[in-house]
Amino acid sequence: MKVKKAIITGITGQDGSYLSEYLLKKNYIVYGIKRKSSSYNTDRIDHIYLNKKFKKKFFLIYGDLTDSNSISNIVNKIKPDEIYNLAAQSHVGVSFEMPVYTSQVNAIGTLNILEAIRSCGLTSKTKFYQASTSELFGEIQDKKQSEKTKFYPKSPYATSKLFAYWITKNYRESYGIFASNGILFNHESPRRGETFVTRKITIGLSKIIHGVEKCLYLGNLYSLRDWGHAQDYMEMCWKIIQHKKPDDFIVATGKQYSVKFFVEKCLKYLGINIKWSGKGLNEIALITSFDKKKYPNLKENMKIIKIDKKYFRPNEVDNLIGDSTKSKKILFWKAKTSIDTLIEEMMNNDMQIVKKNLIK
Repeated sequence: MKVKKAIITGITGQDGSYLSEYLLKKNYIVYGIKRKSSSYNTDRIDHIYLNKKFKKKFFLIYGDLTDSNSISNIVNKIKPDEIYNLAAQSHVGVSFEMPVYTSQVNAIGTLNILEAIRSCGLTSKTKFYQASTSELFGEIQDKKQSEKTKFYPKSPYATSKLFAYWITKNYRESYGIFASNGILFNHESPRRGETFVTRKITIGLSKIIHGVEKCLYLGNLYSLRDWGHAQDYMEMCWKIIQHKKPDDFIVATGKQYSVKFFVEKCLKYLGINIKWSGKGLNEIALITSFDKKKYPNLKENMKIIKIDKKYFRPNEVDNLIGDSTKSKKILFWKAKTSIDTLIEEMMNNDMQIVKKNLIK
């Protein structure tokens, strides 16, 4: 049986690490493209990269999506069976501050990969997967967003991703490349970056419990999101590219929760009771009861959550929930991990991390 070769961009991120694990279990040879940077940011993949078992199966290559020559040289040298483009400037808030850079990475970066496949004569060999986003939908047109829902991006990030989505379809139709989009709704895990709201909540609460911080500051508590587990979603990325023909798929749980609900669920799991008070920017969460022996750093009536307007986007997306009927019907995929299991996993991980850092 032929051993497949895959290139993953965004290899050091949450999704890249889970997809690497998944492909290696399926006996792939994995090449991860990594930007040169001042910090050697490989924490999420060190358990793979430093494992002698994968010495001839897992490789890191320096490259930059914004450098077309760099990408073309890598693609031509490896001649991969599959390319998974997971790399992005993925912070929506940051995209308002850095719209040009966001567009260069997310939009032109995607084009550079597709053009490399075409110019290297790999249109009939190399399959391409583009990691798209639910942020494309922005201003809600349907109660649940499906592959037929109209796009209405509301940030530079979403707009750059819209270009990537359409250029993927364009190269599929124009050059016959097996190029597919996976429109992924929010997907979280203990490997999520700490600036994303779910991880910000779990790591923030862990720091408060251990006396490192006094309060967690958040933005819009009433944003509604469809949260799944990144590990489940990376399985779907692979399924999309194994399909008999290129196509575009929604990847979502079909369930929706608010940021406020996520906070409450985390605290309930920890056994900490709160009450909410105030409205708008003055809304706060006060601790009402807890196990004093277990949490000696907490106090009754302690303000554990406050709102800070700097965490609001200039153009908010309030309501996202996906309809993954097509994914279930054609690729037999559905999310496995419940919101409760996801929260338990993230809270346990961050409680251990904070405790470990205090011991150092």
